[in-house]
Parts: sequence; C-alpha cells; structure tokens
Amino acid sequence: MIDPSLSEAVKAVASLQGAFRLRSGQTSSTYFDKYRFEADPALLRHVAAEMVSLLPEGSEVLAGLELGGVPIATAMSLETGLPAAFVRKKAKDYGTCQAVEGGDIAGKRVVLVEDVITTGGAVADAARLIEEAGAQVIAVVCAIWRGDGPPAIAAAPGLPVFAAMQKGDLLD
Repeated sequence: MIDPSLSEAVKAVASLQGAFRLRSGQTSSTYFDKYRFEADPALLRHVAAEMVSLLPEGSEVLAGLELGGVPIATAMSLETGLPAAFVRKKAKDYGTCQAVEGGDIAGKRVVLVEDVITTGGAVADAARLIEEAGAQVIAVVCAIWRGDGPPAIAAAPGLPVFAAMQKGDLLD
C-alpha cells in the first residue's frame, strides 16, 4: 500500500492541469511533471524509497531511462547499493557510442527504472537495448503508472511492471 503522504506530496508539486500531448501521442488534461518531484531532494528520496520496496528479489542493476529515470535510478542505487546504468533513447554517435552507459551489465538481472509510464513505448525500446547489451530485464519499476488498467507494457507482455503510484492516486 502506498504511503498516502507521498501521493499527496507528488500531487501538490507535479500534477498540472491544461492540454498536454504525451509521448504516446495521447492528449491529456492532466500532466504529471516528474521534474518537479525529481528536483526536490526530500521528495525524490521518498519516491525512490517507495520504488525500492517494489524491487524483485535477484535485482542486480537499476537501469534508469533517459532522462527522467536517471535521477530516480541514482537515488535508488544510493539507497540499495545496487549499481546503476543509464539507458539512452539511442546510442550516441561519439565517445563510447553506447546506448547503455555505466558499468558492464552483460549477464546481469536488470530492473528498468522509469518516471511516468502511459503505454510503455520507451520502456519496450529500453528493454531491447538492455538485452542487446547482454543483460536480462526482469521487471520495470516506475514512479507513476498513468495508463489505463493495471500496469503492463503491451509491447513486452511478459515483463512485470510495478508502480509506486497510479494515476488515481494523484487525481482529485
């Protein structure tokens, strides 16, 4: 059960009303601005602690998705001592030219860390990149599930998704 003070705090700082286009292409009158809770150290710590409690046993690496999943994965890494990795939307074309940054994840059991998920398109893309790097994605943990129904990624139907908060926790 979610700590009600967490959902109230996130709602107070991050729930915006207006007309918003989401990454999924959908439009919404409510937007959860993750940067508003990720930029607040106390609130980020609280969100990360709630998400740590959702980690499946056997988790070896926390992989934050660019950009919003990176501060959460870092906070969770500090809390758990598990190493973090960072998943770009695509491999950069300079330097290491990698899509997955951080230590070597080959052969590891990885949990994808995301901020807000509606349909999970970015998560499915990141899962492919993690698998291409030789690791196994065992779950997804997100701060907010804003999709319809229980948390699930249509493009990765067997991948468990655990959410610290759901859309209903943040609506009036």
